[in-house]
Parts: sequence; C-alpha cells; structure tokens
Amino acid sequence: MASLITMPALSHLSTNTISLERRNLCASSRRRRGVRAMMTEKPLEELYHVRVERNVTKDRLMELGVQRWSMWKTGKCKLPWDWHVDQLVYIEEGEVRVVPEGSKRFMQFVAGDLVRYPKWFEADLYFNDFYQERYRFQAYGDD
Repeated sequence: MASLITMPALSHLSTNTISLERRNLCASSRRRRGVRAMMTEKPLEELYHVRVERNVTKDRLMELGVQRWSMWKTGKCKLPWDWHVDQLVYIEEGEVRVVPEGSKRFMQFVAGDLVRYPKWFEADLYFNDFYQERYRFQAYGDD
C-alpha cells in the first residue's frame, strides 16, 4: 500500500534524478560515517601507551628528583628513535613532534610536559628549534 502512495509523489522525477538523489544520500552517509570514525579514533598516546602529564608542578618535579636526571639538548633536526626500556622525560625547553612508526599522525609535547615512553616504542622525533630535556630510564616496576 505504501508503494502506491510514494510512486505518484515521485512520478514527476525522472529515473536519472532518482538515482542521483540516492547517490547523494549514500555519499552523505559515507561522509558522516567517516567523520564519526575520526571522532572515535583513539588518541595516539593511548594507542602507543605513551603517558603524559601537562604543566607539571614544581612539587611534582621535586618529588621525582628531576634536577638529578641526565640532561639532553639538541637543535633543529629529525631523529629516528626506539626505546629499549621505559623512559621518563621532562621537557624543560622547546617542543617535539613524535611520529610513531607507521603512523601518519603525531603527538606533540612541549616545555612543562612529563612524558613516559614505553619500552619497544619506535618513532621519528622532530625538533624545530632548540630543545632541552631531563630524562631517566625506568626499571621494571617503577612508576
């Protein structure tokens, strides 16, 4: 019965117009699904088990003893890197873009961030200017 009602309503449209409308609806639906997929995509930090604390307080730095950690500095460069142990890094100056191996997306960390990179993580590091960090390697079970 429903088809009898809808057919006259569409009788003024040609078959080409109807198929074009269907294609537009399908394309619109695909775009919405793509946007939904992008919105539900997990952050890289979560996917690669990289932990970050932003704007770390002086009390937290004192608790960790960051001033006793080793220091590393660099200028503008790209550095492929892989971690053989967990590493805790406090960025004192500058910023770094971290592109995990095989990814087209990147994580960005800046001065004031405390980052924990997991063992066996592989990435390219991009430094656009002067960069300075304090770091320490984590023993099994350290948090």
